[in-house]
Amino acid sequence: MTSIPRRGLLAGAATAFACALALSAWPAHADTAWPDKPVRLVVPYTPGGATDIVARLVAQKLAEDTKWSFIVDNRAGGNGNIGIDVVAKAKPDGYTIGMGQTANLAINPTLFPKMPYDALKDVVPVSVVAAQPVVLVVRADSPYRSLADFVAAAKAKPGEIKQALAGTGTLGHMAGEVLAKRVGFKVLNVPYKGAAPAITDLLGGQTDCMFATPQGALSMVKAGKLRALAVTSAKRLPVMPDIPTVAETYKGFEAVDWKAVVVPAGTPSEIVKKLNAAIDKALAKPATIAQLQAEGSMPVGGSPEQAAQYVRAEHARWGAAVREAGVQPE
Repeated sequence: MTSIPRRGLLAGAATAFACALALSAWPAHADTAWPDKPVRLVVPYTPGGATDIVARLVAQKLAEDTKWSFIVDNRAGGNGNIGIDVVAKAKPDGYTIGMGQTANLAINPTLFPKMPYDALKDVVPVSVVAAQPVVLVVRADSPYRSLADFVAAAKAKPGEIKQALAGTGTLGHMAGEVLAKRVGFKVLNVPYKGAAPAITDLLGGQTDCMFATPQGALSMVKAGKLRALAVTSAKRLPVMPDIPTVAETYKGFEAVDWKAVVVPAGTPSEIVKKLNAAIDKALAKPATIAQLQAEGSMPVGGSPEQAAQYVRAEHARWGAAVREAGVQPE
């Protein structure tokens, strides 16, 4: 057997000791290997909805680019609060992330008198991935052929026009409330438990209008069953280029349902930055942009700091809208 010279043994021991010291000096929270196992992406709504579609698209593009594995976990309920609460209370190690959005991070904190989490403290925004407006629609046989027609009728008949809601506190509800307050009219809100029954009753004549998602309205508009009067984004949607924006009539008006990837507070900044960079790269791809635009969304992206600033501003904005409108939870 060949023996190792004592000098080499001591040199090896010294090297090992130096390495141990270096490792001990490295921050305990720095996890450059992340992720080395599947990441759970909590979606706080049912499969097939707008938030779920965007979440699965982002997970797919991230997996294609990075080879990371994602498990989509739908935790619906509480107007989106249940899923985000799961994220807020998860171990902050980067292996549980969530797809938050306007309702559970900006509207609900004021709408509900008691929240299971603090939207500004218990979760950290990584990236605002996409934003989607709602579309003011009426039946194809409606006398309202434009936003101006609708507003004139609402002013002439205060509280008589019935507005279908996918739910109390949804973006469609709040967009209608903000527009009514700004322009000076009143409608009768009729809440439903979801977009599908709301659109069904609109088509059946039980209600007169609705601020619906592009996914929910587009097929009906193309089929000639609904008429789109205006979209609530700042610019026209590529998927509905002929439909004017509310802002073209009422300057500065905008109401979008944004989706933001969030992680539990305390998640290492290295992981937040790594995830943010991967998301930004995925959002910049032409295929991702095309897929988001096809379902009525617009890619956003940006740094974690920009995401946090945006969420704080929306939290304040929609909180004020809820208070001013006097909206109460169902």
